[in-house]
Amino acid sequence: MTDHVTTHQAAEDARNEEIKIWLNGRVVPKAEAVVSVYDSGFMLGDGVWEGLRLYDGHWAFLDEHMDRLFEAAKAIDLDIGMDKAGVIAALEATRAANEMTTDAHARLMVTRGVKTRPFQHPSLSQQGPTFTIIMEHSKPSIPRPIRLATVPHIRGLPMTQDPKLNSHSKLNCILACIAAEKAGADEALMLDINGFVNTTNACNFFIVRKGAVWTSTGDYCMNGITRQKVIDVCRADGIPVFERNYSLVDTYGADEAFLTGTFGAQTPVSEIDGRPICTGEMGEMTKHIRALYKDLVAQDALP
Repeated sequence: MTDHVTTHQAAEDARNEEIKIWLNGRVVPKAEAVVSVYDSGFMLGDGVWEGLRLYDGHWAFLDEHMDRLFEAAKAIDLDIGMDKAGVIAALEATRAANEMTTDAHARLMVTRGVKTRPFQHPSLSQQGPTFTIIMEHSKPSIPRPIRLATVPHIRGLPMTQDPKLNSHSKLNCILACIAAEKAGADEALMLDINGFVNTTNACNFFIVRKGAVWTSTGDYCMNGITRQKVIDVCRADGIPVFERNYSLVDTYGADEAFLTGTFGAQTPVSEIDGRPICTGEMGEMTKHIRALYKDLVAQDALP
């Protein structure tokens, strides 16, 4: 497929070649931001991460992102090595070092750290966590609505690997994405263990039917902050919004479909499994929700 698009597609920015990265208490040039081959994250995907977006000097929904990062670390019994104020200070130090004011994306990553021997047991990570912040000039540049393909890979049960975790272990979603690309789509639509529509490999998923907005129950998807903000703005605006089980039949007959995520906010979907969603263009409800979300981001920046 020659015109492949992703939900994290950004405009090229030459400044990203010279960015500075936070690594274990220091802000270093990009070329020096390296970790050991013995690091738990490299060896085993043993770590958690968080993504944030900078709008006009303000990190959108910062408190919610910090809460999610620390809850994820607690869930995997990982000591980040600093409190929330310390993480925010590191974030701001990285922003200042890069002189970023808006249209930036930060990825905070914490692993269990360097191992003494190359094996699984967490007791072998004895040097403390590895903590890094990658911050890039990043403005979404998604030239058309996204095409999805349903894949056999599912969002699984919490006792295997809880899909609510932003963990470094993303192989299931990567394989889903590969399957979608092989089917000629941009990204994967993943079902839950009961066969209901759940999420994509990278974003939360919504449909619009007869003036109402539907998304999954939330039982098997990432606990998306943008997902929750969309639900919140719909409720505040009087738009019927439902967290429910629904099938591919419901999805194919939708009037609109869109994805949510920190980077792209709300991204329209044009096609699912070769079936066009209405006209294939961004729908009026999606446009309206985008405007409501933009207003919410501005309100969040107020003192």
